[in-house]
Formats: sequence, C-alpha cells, structure tokens
Amino acid sequence: MITLDTIDALARPHCLAVFGALHPGAEDGAPGGTGTIVLIGPSEPGFWPLLTASGEWRDGAPDPVDRWSKRVIGALAEGLGGTAIFPSDGPPYAPFFRWALASGRAWASPVRILVHDRAGLWVSYRGAVALRDRLALPAPALNPCESCAARPCLSACPAQALTGEGYDLPGCHAYLDTEGGHACLSSGCGVRRACPVSQAYGRLPEQSAYHMRQFHK
Repeated sequence: MITLDTIDALARPHCLAVFGALHPGAEDGAPGGTGTIVLIGPSEPGFWPLLTASGEWRDGAPDPVDRWSKRVIGALAEGLGGTAIFPSDGPPYAPFFRWALASGRAWASPVRILVHDRAGLWVSYRGAVALRDRLALPAPALNPCESCAARPCLSACPAQALTGEGYDLPGCHAYLDTEGGHACLSSGCGVRRACPVSQAYGRLPEQSAYHMRQFHK
C-alpha cells in the first residue's frame, strides 16, 4: 500500500521530500479522478550539490532545474502509477499556491508569501504527484509564524519592497541594481533569509543566488 512515508522514502535519494498533501475538491483544479495531490520540495541540505552534478545542469541547455525536476519527479510519479504536475507547466498553470495552503503544512506569512513548517520562507515546490487513491493524511502541522514573536520578516527588506503591506516588484528590482542589492543577489532575498525557520533549513547561498539571477534578468 502506498503511503506518504513510502513516497518520502522514494524521494529521499534525490534530496527531495514530501512537503504536504491534500485530498482535492472540485474547486482545487486537480486532474479528474485525483484522490490525493502530493507536493514535492527540496530536502536540505543536499539538494543543490546533487542537482548541480546532474546532466541537466552540465549540458548547458536552458532551464536545468525544471528539466531535472521533470525527469526525476516524472519517474517517481510513473513508478507510483500517478501523474506528475509541475509549476512551470502552462498556461493554464496548476494552482500550487492553493494546494500548498490546503496541505496543512504551508500558510500565508506576515509578508503574504508562503511559509512552510520545514522550509520557512525558502519553500518551493519542484512538482506534485496526482494519485487516484485517497492516501491517509497526517494532522495539520503548526504554523511557525504563530509562535514567532519577533516576526523579523516584516522589517528585513532593506528596500521596504516586501512588507506586510504587500510586494513592490519594481522597487525590488530597482534596489537590486544598486550596490546595496549585492547581498540579496548573492545570498537570496533578505526577507526570506530573516525567517528563523528558513535559517534552520540548510539551503545553500549558491542556490539562492542562482534563482535571484533568474529573477533579476
């Protein structure tokens, strides 16, 4: 019998992990006949060294992270008799944000972006597996923001572009073009870095720097 623990064990050699699961309703945009959506994210530390040693990273072709994810999670889904779904597929795009909130392991943070019980504000989903069976789901996790008295995310953005009032995308990009923006470009978003759960997650600065370069092209 397939369980979430089974899927987590199959994902572990690829430095991936189950980041939550849900039984989708008709309003959740899952493929027809889906009993369970299983969200898959990077397991840190270890994900970035494994990915950058892959053929997708070394072949020089575009989108190495997405191509690696599609190969690895695609094979995982096939072995489980399920369907792989990816955030990069679309339009229309799969509602990963909605699925994350329904998974019992992610919430809207004080700065409105997703926060995860394990990855903090570094949360990302490399893909999902849609299964026909309704797997047993654990009780929802505890929202880490509810026990975070300091809430450093609210004041961490040096450009005041990401706050509890929302996200000023042009202001963020403008700041990254200044000398002061180097820390965010080389180590990742200062707001995401400030989260105590993020700091315990073990994500390498090199990974964050890569995604910031993609973001700020």
